[in-house]
Amino acid sequence: MTRPADMAEAPALRIAPPDFVADPAVHAVLAALPRARLVGGCVRDALAGRAVADIDLATPDPPDAVTRALTGAGLRAVPTGLDHGTVTAVSGHRGFEVTTLRRDVATDGRHAVVAYTDDWREDAARRDFTINALSMTADGAVYDYFGGIADLRAGRVRFVGDAATRIAEDYLRILRFFRFHARFGTGAPDPQALAAIDGAVPGLARLSAERVWSELKRILAAPDPVASVALMRRLGVLDAALPEGADPERLARLVATGAPDDPLLRLAALLSGDALAVAERLRLSSAERDRLVALRAGPAPAPDADDATLRRMLADTSKPVLTGRVWLDGGDAGLLARLADMKVPVFPLRGRDLVAAGVPAGAAMGAMLRALRAWWMEGGCTADAAACRAELQRRLQA
Repeated sequence: MTRPADMAEAPALRIAPPDFVADPAVHAVLAALPRARLVGGCVRDALAGRAVADIDLATPDPPDAVTRALTGAGLRAVPTGLDHGTVTAVSGHRGFEVTTLRRDVATDGRHAVVAYTDDWREDAARRDFTINALSMTADGAVYDYFGGIADLRAGRVRFVGDAATRIAEDYLRILRFFRFHARFGTGAPDPQALAAIDGAVPGLARLSAERVWSELKRILAAPDPVASVALMRRLGVLDAALPEGADPERLARLVATGAPDDPLLRLAALLSGDALAVAERLRLSSAERDRLVALRAGPAPAPDADDATLRRMLADTSKPVLTGRVWLDGGDAGLLARLADMKVPVFPLRGRDLVAAGVPAGAAMGAMLRALRAWWMEGGCTADAAACRAELQRRLQA
């Protein structure tokens, strides 16, 4: 039996409306949709006292009514996900997803077939974790159907309802568990969740590479993902996500140095297998792939390296990559400070300089440029354009 959306129900908690509710862009959307509530992460993060990023809403009104209400209020309504009941409200040049309350009709471990409902509890029941199943009205009334407030206070990540059922609906929820445990878990992991994950690891093979990397990246971006990654290893999840090999202890050493919360740097530390193979299998972007491979492709400078050595290395390797290698090598503070202050040397000659000196285009020009750059590197990358042109003339006259 469903509970109509307009049936009176008592909120679990009343709080002062978070600051973001007063934002003119957010306020305009809420004013246009008086039956809508804020849902999911923005409610969770507001209760946890954390910065709110994405602001999503849900409503018992169907998408066509949402569209009419938004346009009637002078806002744009973009049909970004009508198959799932989602309209994006554009207000103040920002987008806010507004989704009609739903219930699952069928799931296959990757996708769900949904139907609309007007029952807030039924909609909350299809969400993954109790801390993500919260909703809040514009005046700060928080609705909690599955104990999410208590779980948030206890630092506990718990599936809504039966953990095995939630995971079977979408196996990505295995990785999402570790993402939220890394950010909100402060005590022992929920035993029911662990038991369900332990039995569902083979289901990860059904996920697309892009979805796996998207969640793995979020896990590694947590302030301290070490405990969650160790738990992933214990349950076999890490080996399923990174079959090429992983070294959680090396990741722990990197985090202990105080290195930036950089998921790609942390992946470089975690991997013990071939970086290029991992990048291609997980379908990293070309920029992510190149940086990951570069981080693991060469040495870090020694802490006692002289300035000439550092300049030579910077001439061939970007400063972010070289700095990342230093972090991977232990994060020597003095070396990091020297690199941060050092200007990246750039070889000052180009082909046009050789043409002006009478060197014909072709293989001879390329060979001369390489020889001059080698001379410049040998001298510690300090020769300016005039000195390099003088060396060019000396070689042409020899």
